[in-house]
Formats: sequence, C-alpha cells, structure tokens
Amino acid sequence: MPSWLLLRLADAILIIHVLFVAFVVFGLVAIYVGYFLNWRWVRRRVFRVTHLCAIGYVVVQSWLGMVCPLTTWEMALRAEAGAGTYSGSFIQHWLHRFLYFTAPDWVFVLIYSLFGSLVVASWFVVRPRSRRR
Repeated sequence: MPSWLLLRLADAILIIHVLFVAFVVFGLVAIYVGYFLNWRWVRRRVFRVTHLCAIGYVVVQSWLGMVCPLTTWEMALRAEAGAGTYSGSFIQHWLHRFLYFTAPDWVFVLIYSLFGSLVVASWFVVRPRSRRR
C-alpha cells in the first residue's frame, strides 16, 4: 500500500479518535448545561447509554493498563508509512503537545476514573427519560 494512503488512513483514525474524545468530554458538558437550559435531547436514553459506554470503555481500558486500539492502529499505519510516531496514550501525547503537561500513568487513570464518576453521577442528577416526551 502506498505511504500516502497509509498516512491518510492514519489521519482518518486520528480524526475519529478526536471526535470520540470530544463526544465524551462535550457530551458530559452538554448533559449538565442541557439540564439548566431544559434541552430534552440530553435526557434521551440512547445518547446517555452511548455516552456512558464510551467513558466506561476508556476507564476500564486505563485500569487494565491498555493503550487505546485507535492509537495502536494509527501508530502502526504511520510506522508502516515510514512516518514518525509517538509513544504512550493518545491523551498523554496531545496534552503534552498542547499543554506541556506530563504525568505518570496513574494520574491519567485517576483523571479518567474521576471523569467517569461524573458521567455516572449525571445519571442521578439529570435522569434520562425512558420514553420520548
């Protein structure tokens, strides 16, 4: 496979990864903001279950010490294309790159776990509706 195609595939995975992270982070923000602004869609069960599963996957993965499969796949494509790669997790890389923030792995596990706890708490603060209203 040509290297330009491998790099385009890696870039596509990177975009999907960024969208996943944005969904997890901004989804929680939307839930709490939507509570105060009375947005009905933030109470929809499909959205809430999808959001909970997304952060749950991240939390469990961090507890098991696993690197995200999207990161692994992206890096494998970049390496096969002969491009540079980064080590560690996706979040660690981008936090370091944009915020110059470094921390041991346990800090990220703690952050993911606390964020996941906020998502679980949102089920009690902003209860999802079982039916459309």
